[in-house]
Amino acid sequence: MRAAIGGAAALLFGASAVFVQAYPVKPVRIVVPFAPGGGTDILTRIMLPRLAELLKQQLIVDNRPGAGSQIGSDIVAKAPADGYTVLMVDTAFMTNPSLYSKLPYHSERDFAPVSLAATAPVIMIVHPSVPVRTVKELVALARAQPGALNFASGGPGSSTHLGVELLKYVAKIDLVHIPYKGTGPAVADVLGGQVTMMFAGISSVKQHVETGRLRAIAVTGAKRSPAMPRVPTFGESGMKEVDASSYWGALAPARTPQDAVNRLAATMAQVLKMADVRDKLIELGFEPIGGGPPEFAALLAKETDKWAKVIKAAGVKLD
Repeated sequence: MRAAIGGAAALLFGASAVFVQAYPVKPVRIVVPFAPGGGTDILTRIMLPRLAELLKQQLIVDNRPGAGSQIGSDIVAKAPADGYTVLMVDTAFMTNPSLYSKLPYHSERDFAPVSLAATAPVIMIVHPSVPVRTVKELVALARAQPGALNFASGGPGSSTHLGVELLKYVAKIDLVHIPYKGTGPAVADVLGGQVTMMFAGISSVKQHVETGRLRAIAVTGAKRSPAMPRVPTFGESGMKEVDASSYWGALAPARTPQDAVNRLAATMAQVLKMADVRDKLIELGFEPIGGGPPEFAALLAKETDKWAKVIKAAGVKLD
């Protein structure tokens, strides 16, 4: 897998002056394979005005939700490889190859990595009645009472589900999965004490942690979150392998001219450095990155391989 994606990313990042001046000459469609209002849609729309300004072209967001992002992804996989159709993805693009027996596209061969746009940590929280305050204490309790602790998620195969499966895989503990139809109901039942714990986006639980209705144990990622600086990382807690952070990036159809890919990547990187864009994204819990094709290709390979092992160990399938 690394060889396949890495090979696609090995092309030079520089662009010819002639093509850079010529591209784009018409509107660019950005396909978001989720409904409006979700993280991928919000990230895309925050970048949109500045991208349009620098590219000097209209950018059109096309929301195509369904089948865990497969519908929108398939549209882009089969679109003309001319630089005028772009796909914004999140971590679901990296977990889908293992969650589904068959996809309508090939996640390696049918796409060209463009930009690693942003990441965001997830936080592990427990109900205050649970007698643990650290990852070490939680693992010890779970080992002492196998199968006695449960966790909520926003649904099977979701990031809130697979994050805990990663913890189970790394720590070799037994926790019972209680799936819900969305993060909101899951958080509500952890708040009510019906469920022990969950992984969640910081924005969805921050106020409850601050008021003491939930207890934060650890956050994923290489460093502490500016949104909750007092909460240690899993790395600080002795489990750096538990990195269930979410990632977002842009892909183009395979065989899209490399000059077009490079122009898009360089423009996205420039936009993600702009103070107004960065400040808004950070406020919402995103960490802007702006990595180019090689960086995104490496991330895709690493995350897809990591989640394949976790999903296989957990026996999760969505079809």
